[in-house]
Amino acid sequence: MLHHIFLSLAWKEVGLKTYLAMLHLLLCVYVGKINTTYIIPYPRDAIVTQPVDIHHNFCKLKPLSSEETLEEQLLLESIAWPETPSLPSPLFMNSSSDPAHSTFTILPRKREGQWQIGDKLEALIKIHDLMGRPKKYGGDVLLARLHNPTLGAGVAGQVVDHLNGSYSALFSLLWEGSTQVEVTLVHPSEAVTELRRVNIEEPDRIYFKSQFRSSLLTRTTTCNVCLRPTQPVCNYTDLRTGEPWFCYKPANMSCDTRISNYNGGYKASLTTMEKLFQSGVNMKVSIPASGPANVTVFPKQKGKNTNLTSEPSGYYYQGVWRALGGTTVHQFNTSSAITQCLKGKQVYMYGDSTMRQWFEYLNASLPDLKEFNLHNHKSIGPLMALDYANNILVRYRTHGPPLRTVSVPSMELHYIANELDNVVGGSNTVVVFGIWAHFDNFPIGFYIRRLMSIRSAVVRLLSRAPGTVVVIRTGNPKPYTILGAFVNSDWYTFQRLKALKAIFKGLNVHLVDAWEMVLAHHLPHSMHPQPPIIKNMINVLLSYIFPL
Repeated sequence: MLHHIFLSLAWKEVGLKTYLAMLHLLLCVYVGKINTTYIIPYPRDAIVTQPVDIHHNFCKLKPLSSEETLEEQLLLESIAWPETPSLPSPLFMNSSSDPAHSTFTILPRKREGQWQIGDKLEALIKIHDLMGRPKKYGGDVLLARLHNPTLGAGVAGQVVDHLNGSYSALFSLLWEGSTQVEVTLVHPSEAVTELRRVNIEEPDRIYFKSQFRSSLLTRTTTCNVCLRPTQPVCNYTDLRTGEPWFCYKPANMSCDTRISNYNGGYKASLTTMEKLFQSGVNMKVSIPASGPANVTVFPKQKGKNTNLTSEPSGYYYQGVWRALGGTTVHQFNTSSAITQCLKGKQVYMYGDSTMRQWFEYLNASLPDLKEFNLHNHKSIGPLMALDYANNILVRYRTHGPPLRTVSVPSMELHYIANELDNVVGGSNTVVVFGIWAHFDNFPIGFYIRRLMSIRSAVVRLLSRAPGTVVVIRTGNPKPYTILGAFVNSDWYTFQRLKALKAIFKGLNVHLVDAWEMVLAHHLPHSMHPQPPIIKNMINVLLSYIFPL
């Protein structure tokens, strides 16, 4: 009962202190239910991402107020990953999770009879090590989906860790016909130990460069939010948001002479545990079924109530995304339909290249939307396109640092929160942002603070212009090598996805759940999803703008 009351409240309606106290109580209630297969466990002994002080004191994160500190603490507790084992050196792989020896089994229907639409299907996953022995602890990273390629149908599953080497994958049955369970080991629990260690000990493993110029003198130095204190630094902390950024001071030059920022590179030799990150062996590998992997689903019987607990955000059927939870996704299959939706609108897009992908989709789909040549690099912008006849203006701007890109003029490094404060807003204004891919390799506290700054700006925007439509694109799963795992592991992204959903919960904003939309689709995972998935994402976006 408590969680129903809590979920119906917005933090701004009851006050932040009251809301956080209720959240704390709710978490305490759930902590005692970690062995139930229908909730995600929050174990008491889980390792919580540590505060800034643990990062060797060289990550200088934005200070928090007492209320924000409490919120961050409760948030970290709520998304904490189960404890994972320490790693011996040298590494012995025999006790590591092995997808080839692991299995999943579809459990019988709880009531006798045939599977029906609305039922909840459960697959029990049992993880074994390389020697074929059952694992005794949890912490593995698993993805699950239910799909039928012939029907173009798919839905993401909810994975529940029982903390004893077994997991449940829970699926909502949403279409008739055959459906197949698919379970993937993304990382063994031992790899999570290493991913966590690297984020603590090597938060500067991706580094950035800035160029400084004065008269005929030009120098380049390293920049980061995590700069080791080996020499004097220039402090570029944003005065409005408090977002920190630092560069080593160039010799005999002023900090004011900085002209650009760009991706400097990656540190090599981050780990001696390479065997934990082998594509096709123990990283993003399917787990076989111990019996049938398919079930046949029949129509729901009349008079039977459908109870989809922990339902997904949506599912695909015939290649089309159908949202759950009250939102109807309309199909904008022609340029005229998209134009009619956006007529008279100003659309502001902010974020990384996965958000720029949406700008590019609209620009390519609307023949009357003409892009201005602002003489900026296409990968960073700012970009702008106008349909004068239909009064449509679409803008894109990349988010502020960290930013792994080509050289960006330092004057173009704008923080999303500051940009939102400059938006007048109103019923003809649409704000869309997606910020995730460049934050995975940093302490999660850095990301949480950035989202808090953006949330405050969203609250201010909606207060002065309640009719403004605000849409957030989440992160999504992607392929990677061992180097990519330490930059953009799905484990990093999933933790930040949970943080984003928690931070914006209760606000009048809309989510495009890119995580589930990529996971549920039959196409391969990609940092930049393929056009059929982008088309569905744009349909969700446009349905929020023009609900019909």
